[in-house]
Amino acid sequence: MSLELHHHAVVADAHNDLLIAVTARPPKRWAAFFRERWLPQLREGGVDLQVLPVFIGDAYRPEGALRQTLRMIECAHTIAEGNQDAVRLCLDGDDIDAAHAAGKIALVLALESAPGVDASVELFPTLFRLGVRVASLAHWSRTPLADGSGEDATGSRLTEAGVEALGIMESLGMLYDVSHLSASGVAHVLELATRPVMATHSSARALRDHHRNLTDEQLRGVAATGGTVCVNFFPEFVAADPADQTVDRLADHFLHVLDVVGPDHVGVGADFIEEVDHDTLPRCCEEKVPEGFRLSLPGLSGPRGLPLVTEALLARGVPEDVVRKVLGGNVLELFRKELGRAR
Repeated sequence: MSLELHHHAVVADAHNDLLIAVTARPPKRWAAFFRERWLPQLREGGVDLQVLPVFIGDAYRPEGALRQTLRMIECAHTIAEGNQDAVRLCLDGDDIDAAHAAGKIALVLALESAPGVDASVELFPTLFRLGVRVASLAHWSRTPLADGSGEDATGSRLTEAGVEALGIMESLGMLYDVSHLSASGVAHVLELATRPVMATHSSARALRDHHRNLTDEQLRGVAATGGTVCVNFFPEFVAADPADQTVDRLADHFLHVLDVVGPDHVGVGADFIEEVDHDTLPRCCEEKVPEGFRLSLPGLSGPRGLPLVTEALLARGVPEDVVRKVLGGNVLELFRKELGRAR
């Protein structure tokens, strides 16, 4: 029953870093590598809508950040152009609906931390023209726009450029992503936002006290804008003890967020790391992962494991209509209303 429901529901994952793995290949291999390595997983996982973040590693910062940002955006376009029978790069809700009607997976471009922009916020319209529709302005540390959650102790709000960036994004129809933003930054965004914001990959701090997770107050704040909180699967954000890093504990996070914000504001933000690392790190680097540290929950190393989430939610008594909303219905509705819609 759970498998049938999963594959009949719209499944939207608001965060999968697969572009990192694809751009690690020669450009002539981008479309084919996606088709060989990632498309089968997305299909097996029942994914209908995939947000593709553009994340720039430290090796490219600062000098090469914009160049690598553009390479990853070009990679997304190349994937779509080289797999037109299977995927479509979407700019708004109409594009997403058209992709689904044609039996294709809808792809949506996002920026994670935007180091290629820094304080040059006039580049956001440029990136919007290139297809970017979601953006966050910080990762773990400080940027010219905001502080990441790793800098919570500073108590810093958005910079002047960060405030300007939020206004530009809202005017364009580019969704603001508060995942990774510092606590004071989240409060500032919620104070200023006039359109829905989202958390593309954040879990519940009430269950796991980690700076990457959101407090109940923050969860309510995102929901109050009309936005969606997409629960993160990364083990360290689900539980501190590796023995508790299970799908059942992940279900606890979903149930908690549902209890705090209601059924219309919860989604999936898987943040699969293990398979991206497998595709990018040389095998000589495996020993860098500390003993006992896990990169994925059991059965959830990649998209093909997503039906386990449906099974876990149903087993915990979540009604089928609510499960459908969580799996992708809420993100789809948010994107239909806001994505690419100029103010």
